[in-house]
Amino acid sequence: MQNLLPTRGTRVLSWTCQILAAAILAQTLFFKFTGAEESKYIFETLGMEPWGRIGSGALELVAVALLLVPPLAVYGALLALGTIAGAIAAHVFFLGIEVQGDGGLLFTLALVVFAAAGIVLFLRRGELPLIGPRLVAHSQA
Repeated sequence: MQNLLPTRGTRVLSWTCQILAAAILAQTLFFKFTGAEESKYIFETLGMEPWGRIGSGALELVAVALLLVPPLAVYGALLALGTIAGAIAAHVFFLGIEVQGDGGLLFTLALVVFAAAGIVLFLRRGELPLIGPRLVAHSQA
């Protein structure tokens, strides 16, 4: 299979985004899994406490692990995009941009994760089973 991250710059950008998204997701896990008051407030407001908090934390933990394993990073990016899209939607439609006086920090971090995971997915899109082979075959034609 053709190397889909052909330049050093592309590989560095992918790794930077993978680590950034994984780090942000990982630091929120502590709050979700320990039942921090802000996390409980968020998921109570959404009517999803405790199963939504623990379930989203579990999905984010899997996304972190996948993002840090190069052959699986594209799947981590997909999972991170899906879970963080839910978080962004929750902010926009239910919670508001600012939650409990955080100045919009959680929303901003969600946007950063979304952008970083989107970049990883774009850079590594050729590694997806249904899309990747078509991209490689098309680029060789």
